[in-house]
Amino acid sequence: MVLTTPATIAVRVWRGGAAGVFQAFEVPRHESQTVLDVVTYIQRSLDATLAYRYACRVGMCGSCAMMVNGRARWTCRTHIDLVLQDRKDITIAPLRNLPVIRDLVTDMREFFDKWARAKGRFQGRVSRNEDFERIKPDDPDRVQVDAGIECIGCAVCYASCDVVAWNPDYLGPAALNRAWTLIKDARDAKTMARLRAVAGDAGCHSCHTHLSCTERCPKSISPTAGIAGLKRAVVSAVVGKAF
Repeated sequence: MVLTTPATIAVRVWRGGAAGVFQAFEVPRHESQTVLDVVTYIQRSLDATLAYRYACRVGMCGSCAMMVNGRARWTCRTHIDLVLQDRKDITIAPLRNLPVIRDLVTDMREFFDKWARAKGRFQGRVSRNEDFERIKPDDPDRVQVDAGIECIGCAVCYASCDVVAWNPDYLGPAALNRAWTLIKDARDAKTMARLRAVAGDAGCHSCHTHLSCTERCPKSISPTAGIAGLKRAVVSAVVGKAF
């Protein structure tokens, strides 16, 4: 009997902090294997010190986002066949545009701080003692809210944004998309304050409309469309002297 060696994948994984290096591993190849499966195998079978994040493993939480062959992806949804193709190896790194804590783990505080700077917290017009404000499902503004409300803060768009790479102060696609959904929400009471927050040099007008955020969003959200809406809203407020 001739024993055959299982097929393997050559994997390069970022190790260390911002000044780290790539480490090479050989991982067994399996059918329907995901990039997260590969990372998990390395941590459990080859090097227990590898640091990375994941939670649900089924494409719901977004915590397993990493750079795979230079592109930000949810690793639990990314199959090896998709990223390998004609390549002989796979390169896995932490999300771009965020400080690296260790290995594949990034510090997300900067990302969420920008949500706060964009005033991404809902502030309603009514108190808990009053009746619910009713919005019809086919309301034109509500339709735009629904188009962007499913963002779960995975930072794939943020890591894919060249403007963030050029200008670290730029609020980024996720924070601006959140601001847009709140501005179009008839129940929210802070529209003008939010427009002022996104109108500066680090706000919506810094977007170059490269569409990388829209192209790579795992939830099929278009932050680009929301940012374009913010630009129009800011201009209208300036023209109307609402500022």
